[in-house]
Formats: sequence, structure tokens, C-alpha cells
Amino acid sequence: MQVANANIGVAKAAYFPQIVLSASGGFSAGNLASLFNTPSRVWSLGAALAQTVFDGGLRQAHSDQAVATYDASVALYKQTVLGGFQQVEDNLATLRVLDRESALQAQAVQASQLAERLALSQYRAGTATYLSVVTAQQLSLTNQRTAAQVLGRQLAASVSLIAATGGGWTATDATSGN
Repeated sequence: MQVANANIGVAKAAYFPQIVLSASGGFSAGNLASLFNTPSRVWSLGAALAQTVFDGGLRQAHSDQAVATYDASVALYKQTVLGGFQQVEDNLATLRVLDRESALQAQAVQASQLAERLALSQYRAGTATYLSVVTAQQLSLTNQRTAAQVLGRQLAASVSLIAATGGGWTATDATSGN
């Protein structure tokens, strides 16, 4: 954006006249023998002012192009910033939902483990079949697997949140413990 803004100034500067300062020096003589004498030394110093009178709208077109380029870079910057805010908000919302889901899943795991213990006690007492024990164990394992999946999604959303807020994350950071 800074470069595009500076280019607007460059395009606007084309409307002003150009001032050129120049200087020159040397020797001038009619024959070779008098070339290096003092009177044959020549110097010149001067300024020139130049202004384009008619350019067919070229300066205005360059100025308009610089403004359009600046507007495009500002729009791209805004889009990038809004996209970053959206990623942060999405990941925060995901973490909030997954936190609630994790709490409910922890309750489901506890309840299924209790049901498993009760089914095993009933089987040992002879009041239930082993099928009810296996069914309770399957439900308990399913709930534990779901809890582990929710935890994995929470960790992935946390990493995405870190990345969206500008933090870095690589696989070597995870393995080395940095």
C-alpha cells in the first residue's frame, strides 16, 4: 500500500514543470597550438525549465492508474485483515462449542463406565447375561473414542487459532517440545 501511495505522488508530480541544472567545461580553439592556452578555456552553467504542454491525457491516465492501483491494494489489505479476523472468530467459536461437547462427552464416558461396572456386577451376581456386559463395554469404549476425537479436534482448533493470530506452528515444534 505504501508503494502504491507513493506512486500517486509520482503521478501527480508529472503535472509540475521539470527544472534541470547543468554545468559543462572544456577547451575550444581554432588551431592545435592555442588549444591549451588560458583564453581557450570554456565553461557553461545554466538551468532549463521544461513543461509538457499537450500529452493527450497521458498524465491524467497515469494519475488515475496510480489511484486505482492504490485502491486495489487497500481493498486487498482490508480483505486480508477481515479474513484473519474471520479465522480467529471461527476458531474461537469452534473451541467454545468443542469445550461444551467435551464436557458432555466426559459425562457420557462416566455414565457408560458406571453402566459397565453395574452390568459386570449383575453378571457376577447371576442376574444378567454376559451380552449385557459386552454391550456396556462397547458403549463405554465408543464414548471414550468419541471423547478422544473431540480432544483431537480441540487441539487442531487451538493450533489453527494460534496460526490465525499470527503465531507460528510447525511439526518440529510439537515433537521437540519448544
